[in-house]
Amino acid sequence: MTSTAAPDRPATQPRAPRRRALAERLLDTPLADALAGPHTVDHYLEILRPDWAVKRVRGEILDVRHQNEDSVTLTLRPTVTWPGFQAGQHVELSVDVDGVRHRRCYSPSGSADHRTRTVELTIRVHPQGVVSRHLKAHARRGMFVGLSLPRGEEFVLPTPRPRRVVLISGGSGITPVLSMLRTLTDEGHRGEIVFLHYVRGPRELLHADDLAAIEAAHDNVTVLRVATREAGELPTGWLSGRFGPEHLRRALPEDADAAAFVCGPGALVESVREAFREGGLTTPLRYEHFAPPELPEMDPDQLGTVTFAASDQQVEGDGRPLLEQAEAAGLRPEHGCRMGICMSCKCRLQHGQVRDTLTGEIHGTPGAEIRICVAAAVGDVTVEL
Repeated sequence: MTSTAAPDRPATQPRAPRRRALAERLLDTPLADALAGPHTVDHYLEILRPDWAVKRVRGEILDVRHQNEDSVTLTLRPTVTWPGFQAGQHVELSVDVDGVRHRRCYSPSGSADHRTRTVELTIRVHPQGVVSRHLKAHARRGMFVGLSLPRGEEFVLPTPRPRRVVLISGGSGITPVLSMLRTLTDEGHRGEIVFLHYVRGPRELLHADDLAAIEAAHDNVTVLRVATREAGELPTGWLSGRFGPEHLRRALPEDADAAAFVCGPGALVESVREAFREGGLTTPLRYEHFAPPELPEMDPDQLGTVTFAASDQQVEGDGRPLLEQAEAAGLRPEHGCRMGICMSCKCRLQHGQVRDTLTGEIHGTPGAEIRICVAAAVGDVTVEL
């Protein structure tokens, strides 16, 4: 006689996941938050198990890479509340520094393919950057950071994918377009992909080994590396100089069934946009400033008094973004990216007009919401701060 008890065991194993799913649904209710007051359920879960969450998203640091002296690359494993992202989007990372929670926006540099279970962030360290300097010095495996849901719907790959994709970046603007490159290759995209990246010199190239491996493994990928300031002899295959018609022809030899993306310093973005306009190209160009362009200084006659209504403070306008002027006055407005991307600094304009420091456009009507990180006062201005 043979026994049949053992083979039947696997049929009962899914009960634990079902019980866990039921518990998560019960915790993710207004009643659970009310009973947990004054904090939310996620607050207590973070204390018990940082990798548990029902609403908020957190990420556990699995790996820390220091590619050079002024960058740090983090590989994160998000909680189950993470919905995934599209290549080109950005997330807001939050971290506690000296007891104060700080938030900054970063674009993932890893693949957005649905099979990828991690999020990679490559962060450029700025001399005055509280978050970037903290992560460079203290990020370690097992550490948890907060994550927002992915944001940004404009600077993403189109669906369906075009036959030809051109990705242009400069400096730390590499992150969103590298994510696009990795996503396309992970998807098995067989169309032509050109990756054109500008750095001051070869030593500053981030993800050099990753780019070389992708280019070697995919015959439809061309990587064009350009040094803008290197005086010595360049490695084989490197180009030199700044973006112009010759580089554009190398990146986009045929203006048909294509899509182009550029992210980087304002000067690079404006050069690419101008080249597309002057060339009369029909290829759609999506762009994202990783740093604002250099605009002419404000005419002194355009400067006035800035009033922060809620704080009952006044300062003299000096042409800087309102966020910087508010901070100089001792205020601490909520903000994230400082580049006009994340929208976390939005504030209502009560009176006056502002200049968009990304485009130079002057606008404003009473009651309109403005992004104070990229809005400078024109004349007398009052904002709800």
